[in-house]
Amino acid sequence: MGKSKPPRLLAEERRRKILEIVDETGRVTIADVVKRLAVSAVTARSDLDALSEAGTIVRSHGGAVRRLEPTRDYPVDFKATLHRAEKQRIGEAAAALVQPNETIILDNGTTTAEVARALKQLKPYNVTVITNALNIAIELSDAPGISLIMIGGILRQISRSFVGPHAEKILRELHADRLFLAVDGFDLDNGPSTPDILEAQLNGLMIDVAKETTVVADSSKLGRRSLSRIGTVERIKRLITDVRAPDDFVAALKKRGVEVVTA
Repeated sequence: MGKSKPPRLLAEERRRKILEIVDETGRVTIADVVKRLAVSAVTARSDLDALSEAGTIVRSHGGAVRRLEPTRDYPVDFKATLHRAEKQRIGEAAAALVQPNETIILDNGTTTAEVARALKQLKPYNVTVITNALNIAIELSDAPGISLIMIGGILRQISRSFVGPHAEKILRELHADRLFLAVDGFDLDNGPSTPDILEAQLNGLMIDVAKETTVVADSSKLGRRSLSRIGTVERIKRLITDVRAPDDFVAALKKRGVEVVTA
């Protein structure tokens, strides 16, 4: 007689086991779920999506990770694996706002990196980009139609961005038509925020030197508060986010005069 197959787990039990794996290791891949729970890749993706919708895990490329703490800083390569599709759509919507002959600021962030990629594909006419992010500078270093200004300063290795007094001194001598600001939290009371104090100070100065500020943030950042405040809600012109943005949050922002674009 052949070996009997193990009993199939109910969805609730499967998802509880997935959470146990994430609690133990910090992350799980689709391949892990398929192997350990004897389910198809389609079922594994469905379970991860359901847990992500419930806010208990964060979907990453090819799997999921433990829910992130908004006050903690994470490596830029890791953050780039999270909410990739949403960030790409947000980046495309943001890049479409840029007009010929404009000067824009792209601050450090994986969502602003998507703005840079989308802008490069558009091949804009005579656009100047100011950035403090190494990954964005590399992305745009050979982009036709784009002049690049790189802000120097103290390198934060975890984010590959420059901050500090020297960066602020350079930025004070510049001005821009638009700032695209990536954040770790966007709270109705606290406004946009980020874990690093020096990053927040530089971001606040970016708002000062730009004519208008657009926050680019996927819906997981909304309603959350990170450690260092960047500025008030009233200083934000618009938010570009994804279609999962909470309706009450969107409505409250609009009442306060902030334009909201969902991509």
